[in-house]
Amino acid sequence: MQESRDITKNLPSENLELERPFDYRPAVPGQYPSYRGESATADFRLLDYWRAIRKRLWLVIGLAALITTLTAIYMARKPNVYASRSVVQVDLEQVNPELVTSDRARPISNPDPAYFNTQLQLLRSDGLLRRVIKENNLENNKDFLSAKEESTGSTLNSLLRTLGLATSADGKTSSPTQLPSLDGLATTEEIEDAVKLAPYVDFIKRNLDVEPVRETRSSVRDTRLIDITFRHTSAEVAAFVSNAIAGTFTTLNQEKRSGTSRKTNDFLQERIANLQADVQRDEEKLVDLTQNAGILKTEGEQTIVIDRLSGLNKQLLEAENQRKNAEANYLAVANSPDKVNALAEEQSARFITEQENNIRVFRADILKKIADLRQLRAAKLQEFQEGAPEIREIDAQLKSYEDSIDRAAAKFNADLAEYRKRTSKGMLENLRTKYLQAKSQEDKIRADFEKQYNEAQAQNQSAVNIKLLQQNIDTNKGFLDNLRKQVSGNDVAAQGSDNNISVIEIAIPSETAVSPRRLMTVSLALLLSTVFGMGLALFLEYLDDTIRSVEEIESYLQLPALAAIPTVDSLPKRKLLLVGSGEGEEAPPGSPLLISADPRSALAEAYRHLRTSILLSSAGHAPKMLLITSSLPAEGKTTTATNTAISLAQTGVKVLIIDADMRRPRLHSVFNMENKAGLSNLLANELSDAEIDAAILVDKTTRVHVMPSGPIPPNPAELIGSEQMALLLKMLRSKFTHVVLDSPPIASFTDGVLIASMVDGVILVVHAGVSSRQVVRKSRMLLNEIGAKVFGVVLNNVNLNTKDNYYYYQSYYHKGGYSQTDEG
Repeated sequence: MQESRDITKNLPSENLELERPFDYRPAVPGQYPSYRGESATADFRLLDYWRAIRKRLWLVIGLAALITTLTAIYMARKPNVYASRSVVQVDLEQVNPELVTSDRARPISNPDPAYFNTQLQLLRSDGLLRRVIKENNLENNKDFLSAKEESTGSTLNSLLRTLGLATSADGKTSSPTQLPSLDGLATTEEIEDAVKLAPYVDFIKRNLDVEPVRETRSSVRDTRLIDITFRHTSAEVAAFVSNAIAGTFTTLNQEKRSGTSRKTNDFLQERIANLQADVQRDEEKLVDLTQNAGILKTEGEQTIVIDRLSGLNKQLLEAENQRKNAEANYLAVANSPDKVNALAEEQSARFITEQENNIRVFRADILKKIADLRQLRAAKLQEFQEGAPEIREIDAQLKSYEDSIDRAAAKFNADLAEYRKRTSKGMLENLRTKYLQAKSQEDKIRADFEKQYNEAQAQNQSAVNIKLLQQNIDTNKGFLDNLRKQVSGNDVAAQGSDNNISVIEIAIPSETAVSPRRLMTVSLALLLSTVFGMGLALFLEYLDDTIRSVEEIESYLQLPALAAIPTVDSLPKRKLLLVGSGEGEEAPPGSPLLISADPRSALAEAYRHLRTSILLSSAGHAPKMLLITSSLPAEGKTTTATNTAISLAQTGVKVLIIDADMRRPRLHSVFNMENKAGLSNLLANELSDAEIDAAILVDKTTRVHVMPSGPIPPNPAELIGSEQMALLLKMLRSKFTHVVLDSPPIASFTDGVLIASMVDGVILVVHAGVSSRQVVRKSRMLLNEIGAKVFGVVLNNVNLNTKDNYYYYQSYYHKGGYSQTDEG
């Protein structure tokens, strides 16, 4: 021990002051409670994040530049889009009091808030937009179609069409088929028009915004005004379409309020024209028949057959009238769904009231439970933090109750829609049944009439024909009067109901484009791409399992970093001079004896730093027996052991290095010695001082004593673990100040673990950028399990050009008196 203290004192005092990087304290093997303090943690810190990003800074910059450039090019190619806005006003429904002529025309009031929301949905309905397109011939408007072609011909849309997620650009099916008509709902032509105009309707809906106008931006109250905003690459087209939607919407509402539609009016007018033509034709036929037959009247000449025929004719006329009325009522309702909906609304009023009461009671009960849970949650927050299991359980119950309210409301709406559907369908089916019954009765009476007519034909054909013709004329005139009254009533209803929806502000072409927002989009792309690049850099850092810097050794392994040995390629361009070589002679390429190079180099300074750390690693005295090993092969343990022994020998003490790697020995080739006798011979025979001295060779250049491995034995582990090995080390302890052993990798073979239990301490060599954290951590656990004392880790082959290690070596350049500008 006295000899070790003298060795330490022989070191230059200024070097000790400069080379003491850490204040090590005695520690239990495998534990380092005084090292790094609270900063030794395996978790990432903010500084670790920054280092990971800085390591791949060009990746982040490249991604940000690429994505931002592509976004800028894409935004530059997008055309300007203009928006035009029109405003419609939706008032409560009411009737013009000046045209009310009976008690049936009572004022209509509809304070239901759902009415306003329904108008909002109707403004975006496909039926309204199809009518806008057809009435304004938009499907043939070139300016309107230009923007549609741009939207459907984009790269994204083409990709979606390839994947089957979008329709074709022209909106046509590949194999058009003849679609059947829907009885009472739509004709075949209307269905074909709907399919043909579907792409244009979709284009308008994508660029149409229908929103209620609020009193102020922060107000929750809505007015009865609705904004209709349409966007298009042409400002004129945008204004035209917005005004067309508003105008068509007001017209459609007036038709609904008057109880008529274009279909109903067209049917009635066509029926009146046909009846007028029939009456005129029958009157002309009656005159001709009377003149040709010479009969003016038939009183007193009727027979029983003629009387019965007259009765059947009267019944037939009444049946025809009933059938025609039933047919007119059925077709009028079938062609005007609004009448069916109005009648269905009256039928469903009681159902709505009952269901709303049930929903109200259920909602009140659920809201009470939610309030209780929220109070309980507030109380729990006094004891637990956000995210605690108790809080998450309460949040799950709250969400379940809130979802139950939404499900109840959805069920109510579904039941109401189904009820209305059944009611509407039932009323329409009832009218159809009445029509079919009237037609069946007419057919039955007609059959009887034709039978009786054949019997009376022979008696007085002319008289019968005249009377039947006259009765037919009278019946048609009566039915014609009924249709005229119905048309007149529709006109009065239309005039008596003011349109409660009106256009109060028309859209005008805008001079300012609303999109694309190029600067904001490019800025957002820059921000997001930068964040993505940083995230990718952190992810790559997470996937990197190797140890690259001293900081990672201290963080992940919880071991002190005794030294970091730089790679030769990362050193400044200087000539590495061997001790004893001629001036200017370069070191042999690949030679591990780089410690003999220029003593002012960073490489030499690193090994001197390692020597100082070793000498100060034990309390009271420097370690005598030292094992230098690694986790895996090719990590530089032999080079480190060799140069460590040389650096210890430079202090003037007696140093022995033993090649304990009897599987792949290398020390004899490093020192250019023979390997005929060595460690394997000593362990296989009886030990004696003479044999030990004969097995030890001396390198004259470095003054290091070397014990080669000797011939490779078949059982290296048995020899290493034998009592002979322990005895040999005990004998060598008294002969040398320091004994350095080079062993096989401990993660691959047990030799190094066995030796670690016999020495004063172990130094673990880690290859920077190659060694895995998990493997090195496993090696440390193996050493801790046998009670070996690990002095620390040597980080080998460190690249000084990286930012992680550049600043670590600045002290070497200045403290060692070395400058990158020095010349060899």
